[in-house]
Amino acid sequence: MRVVDVNRIIGPVLTDDVPSKDAPGLLAELDRIAIDAACVVHSHDLYYDSTATAELPVDPRLIRVPIVVPGPLGREAPADARLVRLCPSEHRFLLTGSHGLATVRELAERDVTVLLALESPGSVHQLASSVPGLRIVLINTGYRALRELADLMDVHPQLRVDTATLCGHLSVEWVVRRYGAHRVLFGTGAPITDDAGPRYQLDHLELPADQVELIAGGNILELIG
Repeated sequence: MRVVDVNRIIGPVLTDDVPSKDAPGLLAELDRIAIDAACVVHSHDLYYDSTATAELPVDPRLIRVPIVVPGPLGREAPADARLVRLCPSEHRFLLTGSHGLATVRELAERDVTVLLALESPGSVHQLASSVPGLRIVLINTGYRALRELADLMDVHPQLRVDTATLCGHLSVEWVVRRYGAHRVLFGTGAPITDDAGPRYQLDHLELPADQVELIAGGNILELIG
């Protein structure tokens, strides 16, 4: 089983001195808990200036996730991007404003998948309704988000969810049985949230092995080709 973390941060963070502040430290952390690869956003891009694009060492285990900021002061998705992240709270833009909608329509046309934190279920619903072809992976959904997820995933088949904080008892199993394993992706949100918990959870899911393999890495590898 190949394990790929769809939701990881590399680089220094304000809250702690983390091993993943550089590539060797992150790779050692991945080895420590048996994660084969990670889709990573750089902390400088996330918390500071996404247009500066901090350098990331070339390593086949680290898949760069660029941050896209809509509008004339923002940053477009690179031409070869298959997976990007939108951060309306960190970069102060309207997810469903004119610039935001124009950007996500372009991403949908290019078949780019978007990582998006579940901060405003109403905005996510409006976005998914306005651009139904957009593939969205909801990340960092929180520990008590099943009702909100059900509201969204029932009506938007292109919505997916990561496991970073989907850690209530049998929560992943419930989502899989209702919506299918193809709509759940392994993610940790580390180092902001714990990585060992979701990794342990992955090994103990009460699901058939083929479904666990999809969650572990098969789904994200299919999305990014």
